[in-house]
Amino acid sequence: MPILNRAAQMQEEVAGWRRHLHQTPELNFDVFQTATFVTDKLKAFGCDDVVTGLGKTGVVGIIRGRKGEGPTIGLRADMDALPINEITGKPYASTVAGKMHACGHDGHTAMLLGAAKYLAETRNFAGSVAVIFQPAEEGGGGGNEMVKDGMMERFGISKVFGMHNMPGLPVGEFAIKPGPIMAATAEFTITVKGHGGHAAMPHGTIDPIVITSQLVSALQTIASRSTDPVEAVVVSVTKFHAGDAYNVIPEKAEIAGTVRTLKKEVARKAEERIRAICAGLASAFGATIEVDYDANYPVTFNHAEETVFASDVAADVAGDAHVHRAIQPVMGGEDFSYMLEARPGAFIFIGNGDSAGLHHPAYDFNDEVIPHGMSYWVRLAETALAA
Repeated sequence: MPILNRAAQMQEEVAGWRRHLHQTPELNFDVFQTATFVTDKLKAFGCDDVVTGLGKTGVVGIIRGRKGEGPTIGLRADMDALPINEITGKPYASTVAGKMHACGHDGHTAMLLGAAKYLAETRNFAGSVAVIFQPAEEGGGGGNEMVKDGMMERFGISKVFGMHNMPGLPVGEFAIKPGPIMAATAEFTITVKGHGGHAAMPHGTIDPIVITSQLVSALQTIASRSTDPVEAVVVSVTKFHAGDAYNVIPEKAEIAGTVRTLKKEVARKAEERIRAICAGLASAFGATIEVDYDANYPVTFNHAEETVFASDVAADVAGDAHVHRAIQPVMGGEDFSYMLEARPGAFIFIGNGDSAGLHHPAYDFNDEVIPHGMSYWVRLAETALAA
């Protein structure tokens, strides 16, 4: 099955929805306008049930097939944007200063809405489809909140599937792998407390800037010297704050950053090494070092059977030559991982073409992707729920 004719016909309509969402980005759980837009569309499509307020501001629509009883599968899209100033110059660019859809969640939401409209019109399956629109993927753990709200049990969801656009992958192509496809994430904040003083008399101080500078370098050895070279780990320091004057050595310095891993044991080792390095430097320099470590999203782990199924569906839409079934894991995090911990399923990438990268102020979702994504969702639902 190539691209659905109906999906191609709907492309401009769905692109219009996407561009509307692009102009009105919202952050984290505060996706009130977006959730209302989604809710109104699902009701207009004739979904059998539309439930709001799951995971605070999530929305789920239920579409029952016309071919009798069967299981319920979940199809998930994320709705939130990022705190970035857009520089695309597009006529539909963000109208909200400091906020933009720089990860394509506007496109994800629009494609799933398009698939929901088609499925509600045709209902060519047995069982039910739950279309899941999730808030707060960008760090808020909205997927976890929806799971904790009992979404899977409430709707009897037996399997769940997710999709994300991938810049650099050609439009019309898909990429996936079994097992870990995206990393577990953790964030850390480290505060180094020394003894401040005059910059011309450093011998009377315990300089937190010197200590913290050495700490930044030492943390790089977690990947290069403390972890098996064949394992994946990223330790990135992304903030460094200290001091306010040219001639004052400050009392403290603070760094913050992120850790990314694909295995729990590697994640544990990384945290242990961060704490040990900090303790060692504190002892060596006579400083106090405090570590605030927050393990965040778990690994996004694709289940084997569902990965094969999703790959085959993508091949039906795009042709087998355009489905990459064994890509390298991506070290970004994704809170669809919580849904995959709750139910079997798979997460797949869809090509966004030659665009700016995700989380870049020049990024824009490619509307040419819409019929491919819609066709994937429809084919997946109809195949999984074939009578």
